Amino acid sequence: MDAVTILSALNEAAPGAGCELAPSSDQPTLYVPRAGLVASCLALRDTPGFGFRFLSDVTAVDWWPAEPRFEVVYHLASFDERQRLRLKVRLAGDDAHVPTVSKIWPAAGWLEREVWDLFGIVFDGHTDLRRLLMPEDWEGHPLRKDYPVQIKMTPKVHEPLQLTQEEFRKNLEADRVVRGGKEG
Repeated sequence: MDAVTILSALNEAAPGAGCELAPSSDQPTLYVPRAGLVASCLALRDTPGFGFRFLSDVTAVDWWPAEPRFEVVYHLASFDERQRLRLKVRLAGDDAHVPTVSKIWPAAGWLEREVWDLFGIVFDGHTDLRRLLMPEDWEGHPLRKDYPVQIKMTPKVHEPLQLTQEEFRKNLEADRVVRGGKEG
């Protein structure tokens, strides 16, 4: 199916969702308004002929200083129809939140946490929105275009490694035995 066919069928399955065609050179791509995201995703998953039961990725793009600043990008796949689809939700920089789709595709929970961690986009209704890749005490969201890249932070060590020389030697010997090497 091409993007026009998918859009037409989606507008029938989820009336009022307000989806539009998005330019793309590699696969069908649609813009979905934030308010119509959940209804559109449910229709794409449950409507016969679509069968987009697999969410392969959720990511984002920061177009700063342009507005709308962010795009949240969802990559869907239908193995029944051998079809891929990309959905994009545009968000203003001062209103960067979108509903979670983790109730539709449970794997989205981790992907949404990653996007929140790196871009600061809030997923409304997410049950566990906390740091995933950055340390819990990290300030800011490092994939935002206005994030200061020349930062100076002192390294934080929570538990120093403390081994005696004897423990260190025993660990080396045990490692050599496991690897099949000679003791030295």
